[in-house]
Amino acid sequence: MISKTLRGVLRGASAIALGLALTANGALAQTQERTVVGERYIPTIWVDPDGCEHWVMDDGAEGYMSPHVTREGIPVCREVNLCGVVNTDQLFATDSARISGQGKQRLREFFQQAGAVSYTIVGHTDSRASDEYNMGLSLRRANSVAAVARSIGASIADVRGYGERMPKASNATAEGMTQNRRVEILCWR
Repeated sequence: MISKTLRGVLRGASAIALGLALTANGALAQTQERTVVGERYIPTIWVDPDGCEHWVMDDGAEGYMSPHVTREGIPVCREVNLCGVVNTDQLFATDSARISGQGKQRLREFFQQAGAVSYTIVGHTDSRASDEYNMGLSLRRANSVAAVARSIGASIADVRGYGERMPKASNATAEGMTQNRRVEILCWR
């Protein structure tokens, strides 16, 4: 025999499943419908910064593209390597994220020959300005390089700006600062 409390819970669950709700006195009341606004899903394929290819369909379902999986069913993702380092002094004027025509041509040639599935572009600066400013400048420069890559149809997995936070050399010397002003291009194969 079902207890009175359990019967009430089951009746309430059934009513809610039908779009109805119980009022305080136990009477059923119609609940208002509401529309949940979400983001629009666009069918696409991309490579995450971890090197795994993903897909998303119209209904928002997402999955891995890689046909290669381990015995446990975990996708085997692509390997990444540092395939290009460009000293930003060669591409950009001081305090600028605008690439010269000659610089754009060199970058186009690089991306056409690199042959990677996707790229991650990472910008770096020296320590002469504030951390906040350097973070913005490094990201703007990385985005400029990514724009050149996209202009020839290259797939960009990610664009990052680290400012002065990941120096390659000491910022105490002019030579060290020159080495730190760079854009790194990571190739996903």
